[in-house]
Amino acid sequence: MSEPKLKESEGGTPSPEVSAKPRRRRFDVAYRRRILEEADRCTEVGQLGALLRREGLYSSQLSAWRRLRAEGGLEGQRRGRKSRPPVSDELARLQAENQRLAARLRQAEAIIEVQKKISEVLGLSAMSNPDGN
Repeated sequence: MSEPKLKESEGGTPSPEVSAKPRRRRFDVAYRRRILEEADRCTEVGQLGALLRREGLYSSQLSAWRRLRAEGGLEGQRRGRKSRPPVSDELARLQAENQRLAARLRQAEAIIEVQKKISEVLGLSAMSNPDGN
């Protein structure tokens, strides 16, 4: 987006009306490059300030764009969550399944311990083995 779009009134002039929902301005890569090139050409006092006022930009935006250009990241980044490789999805699924099975094993072991104690208390262990072995 090269310049922000303003609602035009019937006379063809920009409307001073404020929209109900504020919109964040987005600048495409070509616009950023053009502004950075113009800013690099500013040599006299006040030229850079005039450029920023004309474009409706802040000096912090210019600084951030210069930093991105130096890092090679001016081309823009994709928005949203980073995609994870399918291996990590499988690993997460297997770890969750392992935890679920470990919890079931602990529960089963606890039930078996309780059954052993009950059979000892009731003397069922001698009755279950009629041969005495």
